[in-house]
Amino acid sequence: MKKLLVLLFSLFFLSSLSVFADDISDFQIEGMSIGDSLLDYMTEDEILKEIERNKNDYYFLNEPNKYVAVYLYKDLSTYDAISFFIKNNSTNQYVTNKNEKYRILFIRGLMYFIKDHDGCIQKRNEIVEVLSGMFPNAHKQEYVFSDTEDPSGNSIYDDVRFMVDSGDEVIARCTDFEENYRIKKNFSEGLNIAIETKEINEWTTDYK
Repeated sequence: MKKLLVLLFSLFFLSSLSVFADDISDFQIEGMSIGDSLLDYMTEDEILKEIERNKNDYYFLNEPNKYVAVYLYKDLSTYDAISFFIKNNSTNQYVTNKNEKYRILFIRGLMYFIKDHDGCIQKRNEIVEVLSGMFPNAHKQEYVFSDTEDPSGNSIYDDVRFMVDSGDEVIARCTDFEENYRIKKNFSEGLNIAIETKEINEWTTDYK
């Protein structure tokens, strides 16, 4: 039975806390899991519109169009938005299985903490404490790094990552952008809880 990964405003709950986790596909964000078809949550027209809107977002990678981001904002009970990565073969006429076209390889729940980094860190740390108990054998990493596109140097990502043996990861992150930079880029900021496959991690870290 899948263990539900949900974040509530007052408390963070994980079911089956006594069960240690080894497979990120066992988890859900807003009822969605790695390997699900995105068609279970969005129409094909909605997906294709998102693909077109976001197709150039990862221009700085060696293979910028290998995967594509899709965002969902409707019918969410916990998060302000959900984002996904899927293979960018969605309009390929030779891929006839729609479930395969739109298979989810990455899920991220976003909760906004605009100009409230301390609040984000507090909530993130509550989640990390629970995840530490669920992933006792995972390789845990903690680090802070800057947004290289912000000339002020004051926009940061504060990560705690849990990597399982397969190379897949669960990530708890707080983003805190310099305010002028955030407004200029039209960014949100706050808490990100992500379930990421190894192939997506390798793609997003393969820069030009």
